[in-house]
Amino acid sequence: MSPTNWHILETVEPPTWLVAKVGKFAARLLSQRGIFEPEQVDAFLYTEAYQPTSAFAFPEMQQAIARIQKAYEQGETIAIWGDFDADGITATSVLWEGLGQFFTQGDRLVFYIPDRLKESHGISIRGLDDLQSQCESIGKSVNLIITCDTGSTSLEAINYANELGIDVIVTDHHTLHDERPHVVAIINPRYLNSEHPLFHLSGVAVAYKLMEALYETLPEIPQQPLEDLLDLVAIGLVADLVQLTGDCRYLAQKGIEVLRQKKRLGVRMLLEQCKRVGDRPIDISFGIAPRINAVSRIWGDVRKCVELLTTRDEKVCKSLIDQTELANTQRKALQKRVFKQVQGKIEQLDLSTTGIIILADPQWSVGVLGLVAGQVVAEYGRPTILCTVEDGIAKGSARSLEGINLYELLKGQEHLLLSFGGHPLAGGLSFALENLQVLAEAIDQRFWSQYGQLQSKAITIDLEVKIADLNKDLFNEFKQLEPFGMGNPTPKLLVRNCEFVDISNANIRTHKGQKVEYIKTEFTLSDRQGNQIHGDWWGHYSYELPDTACDVVIELVDNAFRKRYDVRLLDIYAQSAPLKSEESTLASNSIKKHNPNLKIIDLRGHGQLEQELEATICDRCPTSWHDLNMLIEQAAQSDQALALVYPNPEKINGAIAWQTLVGIAKYLSRTGKEIKRSQLIAKLGIEDQSVLQLGFEELRQYGYVVEIVHNESNDQLDDPQISISSVAADHLSTQSSTQSSTITKQFIQAANEILFQQQFFDRQLISLNEHDR
Repeated sequence: MSPTNWHILETVEPPTWLVAKVGKFAARLLSQRGIFEPEQVDAFLYTEAYQPTSAFAFPEMQQAIARIQKAYEQGETIAIWGDFDADGITATSVLWEGLGQFFTQGDRLVFYIPDRLKESHGISIRGLDDLQSQCESIGKSVNLIITCDTGSTSLEAINYANELGIDVIVTDHHTLHDERPHVVAIINPRYLNSEHPLFHLSGVAVAYKLMEALYETLPEIPQQPLEDLLDLVAIGLVADLVQLTGDCRYLAQKGIEVLRQKKRLGVRMLLEQCKRVGDRPIDISFGIAPRINAVSRIWGDVRKCVELLTTRDEKVCKSLIDQTELANTQRKALQKRVFKQVQGKIEQLDLSTTGIIILADPQWSVGVLGLVAGQVVAEYGRPTILCTVEDGIAKGSARSLEGINLYELLKGQEHLLLSFGGHPLAGGLSFALENLQVLAEAIDQRFWSQYGQLQSKAITIDLEVKIADLNKDLFNEFKQLEPFGMGNPTPKLLVRNCEFVDISNANIRTHKGQKVEYIKTEFTLSDRQGNQIHGDWWGHYSYELPDTACDVVIELVDNAFRKRYDVRLLDIYAQSAPLKSEESTLASNSIKKHNPNLKIIDLRGHGQLEQELEATICDRCPTSWHDLNMLIEQAAQSDQALALVYPNPEKINGAIAWQTLVGIAKYLSRTGKEIKRSQLIAKLGIEDQSVLQLGFEELRQYGYVVEIVHNESNDQLDDPQISISSVAADHLSTQSSTQSSTITKQFIQAANEILFQQQFFDRQLISLNEHDR
């Protein structure tokens, strides 16, 4: 049983004309997503049928254009202030090329992007001084700063710029400060209604709309078509994971059309480097964007990235491409190392009482903390803040999950923060390290009061299909609906009653054949009719796949390297093993014999009973038809209800059982207390002695001493106390660590097998209960 909640969307039967237009499955998807009127469908599918929104829909666009026009007429110097992620880099490039049609680059037009490893997002006083020095070196003084993808909350720095006699125009898309900055104009879609077609624009898209308005105002000046900038817009939009609806979707569609043409030298060479065609959003998200982002994450300074995207010199471009590839390789290794270190710190936490994970370490590189925080959110289902520390200042990145607004949780803690900005799901921040504990307690308390509980992992399933449906025709149906992203998610497909065969682990290698420390499991998914399709499961080992029939959630992907269509595994719901003939007989007898008036009281997962029940107590989930049959017979003979008081097996898996066991070991070793075997079983949900022994062996490998304490009293013989204490584990050898890792895998696999059985028979009991109603 998957620990993730599956939400299967109701099948919507689309109109016949829509099926004829886009195909059965694509028509169902569009109908589910509320797109089924002819005009809606055409506007969604075809850019020529969509009416883009005027750039002057932004309330202060007129003021911004007037100020730029004044700068043009009076020979002033403009500085572009960008940001160091892919959205900010492409936004800077859009303004660099767009404004470069009106102002001479390197003379009346310069740009500044903070160094990621030395500075924070946004405008800074230090950066303004550096910019002034940069301009003075070429005999210029800045008259106007135009920001892109930043600046909405940089109030103090903007006031400083005003004192220096510099006007500021902000173009941004991040959450607004309560106080409006003192600027000539602020172009930010957050000022618009959330239903406005421009509301979800990213930084590069806002910068493009500024250029659109300028081109419209002074159409006789530009020599380069405005549309040539759209490939940059597509890269920034897809990389920044904004909601691809309204003008966002339109600009991404148009941008991918331009991207496919590969007119831009840097884009063409990036696509060649990562062996991608450039006709799909994943060519950006898995090819171009990681390489652009890696430069700032590893080296900090991203000015060369703007040059890469705008140069027409092939020799320069090739050198810059090599640098981005090197940075991306280093980024992968650094990210993996930091994630392991973060996991080590998380093991020291009590996750049952931790709402927000917040950790700091001076050894962590700030460049990869956002990526690692995202991994932690995906792995542990907690909003996460990770920081590095320098000179007593913690600086880092925050990531959250859908439904938990991390920005609002942090917004009330301004008195503890030196800086903070971002979105509900992501942000950057800094604070004095001495405030770490009080900050963690404050946001954790607010989390529990606002959300009340930890959110279960959930996955929304769009369509149920068969393996025979997973072919080129289905892929082409879905491709019509691209670009996928927030607001238009990649279709998640349910395939029932299938099995995994030809399973193997694969180490991921670079294009040069060098080993990269990532893992994936490759397999063939098969059904009883003999239909098969290849697939992979990223970040997982082969032993994690069940050897029984199962239901799976997958995505259909184009494996361009092997020239075929594969599936990417997202989640598994393992069924019970096929019934043996004698088990089938027992099952049949059980159903025949049980009292037709039997009542089942469902108290699963409620903990210890506060009062005795007039019922047959079932405190261990059955793991065989024989156990189930005996339970029903016992309740029938006693003419009693059957009370299910065992832990709910659907709320646990082998990995969770292991985390729980480690948490109990830490608690017992710290307090010197003991635990009854029955209590340990109840907490783990696992009674099997061999599985428990594997867990104890694993604890011993990590330096714990596990002892079974038998007393003379009769009540302790069958339910002994268990004592767990710790000793220094520094002496553990590499061999011991390797053996320990092997035992961990064996424990998790064995626990999953037991739990799969429990989950199956648990469902049988519940189905009996529902049937009797």
